[in-house]
Amino acid sequence: MKFKILPLSIAVLLSANAVAKVDNHDLPAMVVSADFRPAIALETPISLTTIDSDTIDSRGAQHIEDVLNLAPNVNLSAGASRGQFFQIRGIGERSQFSSPLNPSVGLIIDGIDFSRTGGAATLFDIEQVEVLRGPQGTRFGTNALAGVINLQSKQPTEELDIHAEMGIAEYDTRSLGLAVGGTLVENSLLGRVSIHSHRSDGYMDNDFLNRSNTQDRDELTARSQLKWLVNNNLTVDLNLFHHNIDNGYDAFTLDNSRNSLSDNPGQDKQHTNAVALKTDWRANNAIQIQTASSYMKSDIVYSYDADWNSEFANNAFFQTLSVLQQANCLDSDYDNDAFCPYNATEEFKRERENYSFEIKALSNEDGKLFDGRTAWVVGTNFFIQDEGLNLNSDFGNLDNKYETENVSLFGQLDTQITQKLTLIIGLRVENFRADYKDSNGIDIKTSEVLFGGKLGLNYQVNTEHLLYTSLSRGFKSGGINNNDNLPVSALEFDTEYMWTLETGLKSLWLDGDLISSVNLFYSSRRNAQVKSSIVVGIGEFEDSITNAAKGTNYGLEAELDWAATDKMRLFAALGLLHASFDEFDNPDPSAIDLDDRRMAHAPSYTFNIGSEIYLSPSLTFKANIEGKDEFYFSNSHNEKSGSYALTNASLEYRTGDWKVTLWGRNLFDKDFATRGFSFGNDPRTNYATDRYIQYGDPRVIGLSVAWDY
Repeated sequence: MKFKILPLSIAVLLSANAVAKVDNHDLPAMVVSADFRPAIALETPISLTTIDSDTIDSRGAQHIEDVLNLAPNVNLSAGASRGQFFQIRGIGERSQFSSPLNPSVGLIIDGIDFSRTGGAATLFDIEQVEVLRGPQGTRFGTNALAGVINLQSKQPTEELDIHAEMGIAEYDTRSLGLAVGGTLVENSLLGRVSIHSHRSDGYMDNDFLNRSNTQDRDELTARSQLKWLVNNNLTVDLNLFHHNIDNGYDAFTLDNSRNSLSDNPGQDKQHTNAVALKTDWRANNAIQIQTASSYMKSDIVYSYDADWNSEFANNAFFQTLSVLQQANCLDSDYDNDAFCPYNATEEFKRERENYSFEIKALSNEDGKLFDGRTAWVVGTNFFIQDEGLNLNSDFGNLDNKYETENVSLFGQLDTQITQKLTLIIGLRVENFRADYKDSNGIDIKTSEVLFGGKLGLNYQVNTEHLLYTSLSRGFKSGGINNNDNLPVSALEFDTEYMWTLETGLKSLWLDGDLISSVNLFYSSRRNAQVKSSIVVGIGEFEDSITNAAKGTNYGLEAELDWAATDKMRLFAALGLLHASFDEFDNPDPSAIDLDDRRMAHAPSYTFNIGSEIYLSPSLTFKANIEGKDEFYFSNSHNEKSGSYALTNASLEYRTGDWKVTLWGRNLFDKDFATRGFSFGNDPRTNYATDRYIQYGDPRVIGLSVAWDY
């Protein structure tokens, strides 16, 4: 396969002819928190991207979807008010309707697993985003077959820290946030609390209802943290979360425009409360004990107007029919409604509860094995999830209950073979149990033992260069199809496993002014879980997941960050990806042939290139171009997105404790798709199969004002 590279015009990014001389700007040394032990990103032997709070602020980013294009070989799927489903290296879910979901990409926020609840990934008071690519089976288990997205909030410190922020933007967008942290009890108790509200009319106009806010965003996020310094050896952390998301959903139209005719727009609502309690006890110079327990409860409503238009007599498309056709459509005894608009809505109400507990022991300086050459960690994890669904649909109602229980044992040894060479051996064994029941009479209990791990070698060439290679095995538990039209043998599907071989180099160049990383990977998927969606009627589908394929995913991820002068910083990232099915046993023989075809939502390239230009000690200009190749929307049809490149920029002014940022995303107002379908939904064409897409955000320009103390 040949990788296509989009020609780029980057003159706008690098024009620094009139830049004034300013103080030197050092490159950030990002600390990654997603592994067993915190480590500097440059010393972490995996393919990862870190996105700091300055980058988040400069883009006016409110949600994880606003920054994910910065990470190579990462994609997302919307089909909701936000991009809530993530794919890494072409692997990951793209939607959830009535069936239970076991994710391939983990979403962790301050140690709490939000993998099935991507709407919660709001970004106010987030210190950094970490995107870990490749199987993370030893650390995270079944939710990390393709990788993990980890969000880390800003931590409380001893000094009083106040951050206030206000923003406005086009489409009646406004946001307001406040974070306060500091010492509550001297030398003992630290705290931080933040609250943030974001509102926008959204980017759709409903011409039938004469409204501009049927795809609106109304998101409230509150976080609080307490850090109790019990003594020099024991720390206790308490995190509380509250998410109240009340967004509209009115994204699809019959003519693929931003002008909807829905008479009953949908909702994308989420009410989540969560708590996490963590302890870190240095028992002695040999052993450190850490625990983490969490509880999360979410009430979620997802609904939409399935016909995307208004009812018969008020329907603009109905008016285009002949008088005779209109009369026939309004006749309840008419037996040929192929030319008639239909009216249907679907509402999915979910309740989710997660419980987790983890305890692990880590070696300290005197606890290393084999003459002090082997650091170790060993632990156990318990994770329970209960999910209930109430589906109200004009195509049929459904109630179901899905309960899962994961019990895991894990461990890792890091052995220093020589002064420069380190061997890593990691293993996780996980017992997975699931119990599914629904109102159609399906009652299934499953139980299986899963295992994965990692074998790696790190070679520290010198203080500037780390060479690493690893062989890892990731896994994703099997699941349930709740389609009672399927044969009994197809109601369950098995665990998917993936072997991944990686090698990479992380380096410092030019006396630390240039940071680079490059990673090559090859993955072999076995029993790949593939979703098929078969059209069985107007607006009706039969979805199912089968272990229908073997797949191969290989490619490259490269990133660099260069302090080119004391006036300018340059950065770039490139992802190249081949992701295809080697064998595919299609459950629908009449459907398309997926053998050797690219997997869905797996663009062959992704890129990001940009710069920061320091115009003066107070004024900074930032700009980047980011984009990706075309990709298939689904494994059930041949419709694709188009390739695209988006240009973003900001101008930041600092004076004292104040920061004012003028920012713009998608400056050239490029239309790009985040979700797509292929089926018949237009009465004007006798419901002939057609391509329908949901667009990403158009050009948005805004202004943010922040004050820090």
